[in-house]
Amino acid sequence: MRPILILGATSGIGALAMNDAVDRGLPVRAFARSAGDIEKTDLIEPFAGDARSAQDVSAAVAGTRAVIYALGIKERLAMLWEEETLFSDTTRVLLDAMNASDVTRLVAVTGFGAGRSKSAMSSPETLGHKAIFGKPYADKDRQEAMIMASDIDWTIARPVILTKGPRSDNLKVLRDPASWRNGLVSRRNVARYLVDAVEDGLDVKADVVLSD
Repeated sequence: MRPILILGATSGIGALAMNDAVDRGLPVRAFARSAGDIEKTDLIEPFAGDARSAQDVSAAVAGTRAVIYALGIKERLAMLWEEETLFSDTTRVLLDAMNASDVTRLVAVTGFGAGRSKSAMSSPETLGHKAIFGKPYADKDRQEAMIMASDIDWTIARPVILTKGPRSDNLKVLRDPASWRNGLVSRRNVARYLVDAVEDGLDVKADVVLSD
């Protein structure tokens, strides 16, 4: 079986998605700058690389069955004023690599407040979110637009406020924009959905909000 490529596999949702896939017996190619810290096993292939490098990403995509995009940034004071381009830069590189290969399935994590989900936020939520996360989410907006304009079989998953809670059966996949709302969701439940989306072909060409 061809592996699932996970971008951002050493931390957060990406690491949890890797563990979830392995628990199911699914092979994973674990991509990150620090992938050398991941132990190689029969199901885990560490792949160290720079997600902004076309050469690295093309090599990582080759021979995989799907891509889970789970790259993130560390929250820092400077994000209040510094322009962020990680999400759009890396997505552009990834889409080019996928278009040049036979890999057509992408499940990407962004966040509640990005793209179309912005309209589901209340006025106070919008003001607070923009003040703190305006720069990163402007780039997530660009990222989502690029994904939606592509010809691949994409899914955009927008978790609400993330928690360290356990995996549970409480996850709600909100597909109707009229149902989109803020709330809490465990990273483990988000990770499970990402692998489910690959395995079961969920929500192809659709953007959803994830909440517990």
